[in-house]
Amino acid sequence: MNGTATMASLPSLFDLTGQRALVTGAASGLGLAITEALLEAGAEVVLSDSNAQALDAEVQRLRKAYTKVQQRVMDVSDGAEVDRHIDAIAAEGPIDCVFANAGMSAGRGFLAEQGRLENVDPAAWEKVLQVNLTGVLTTLRAASRHMKPRRQGRIIVTSSIAGLRSEAHSGYAYVASKAAVNNVVRQAAIELAPFNILVNAIAPGPFATGINGGRLRLQESAERMRTYIPLGRIAQPHEIQGLALLLASPASSYMTGVIIPIDGGASAR
Repeated sequence: MNGTATMASLPSLFDLTGQRALVTGAASGLGLAITEALLEAGAEVVLSDSNAQALDAEVQRLRKAYTKVQQRVMDVSDGAEVDRHIDAIAAEGPIDCVFANAGMSAGRGFLAEQGRLENVDPAAWEKVLQVNLTGVLTTLRAASRHMKPRRQGRIIVTSSIAGLRSEAHSGYAYVASKAAVNNVVRQAAIELAPFNILVNAIAPGPFATGINGGRLRLQESAERMRTYIPLGRIAQPHEIQGLALLLASPASSYMTGVIIPIDGGASAR
């Protein structure tokens, strides 16, 4: 995963053998699916999450099939904690790829009474921005500090289509944090391009994960949501793996500063 523009054989384009990756928010949902894709491609992966119990359970499961699995209990809303853990990971070997995936929901959008402007809770607003926006910034800051001397690296941020347009089903803090994250990605991509550090974002649409209380796993919610998705269904977590692997691998060597929707066509409406 270096900056040399050489021709790679097709089988090697998605090969991550010998690469080290960190995935935040890796104990469930999209983070776990991304982790599994990286491991299958040959990478060594450090899973981090603030949920120690869930993290340990998934790491123990993964170790039955993969040997290159590590874990770090980390709260991305604590900048000092992020610095400490990423410094420790880098001390054990180069960090080639970081998925800044950790995030949280802001609850229902304005279609529900509790999500309307007059009911936005300031404390909840601050918490969501601290995790979804500041957490991404601190992760990028810590990761890039170790990638710059090597003049190579990949940073992939999990954004949302709620950051690309208005989204009536998502809370105000969520759409605000994801819109801001998209510009952080663009800004960082430009700054870090001279160091051959590629910074991109994945913008998922509705996926059946545990976020927002797992409501998209419920049949009623899924039926309601899929009426405005051209493909007519909610995505499953494994469907993010191809895009994640593209952005982590040599196949995306000329891509930086892009926010890529993966939403069944919802953002095309």
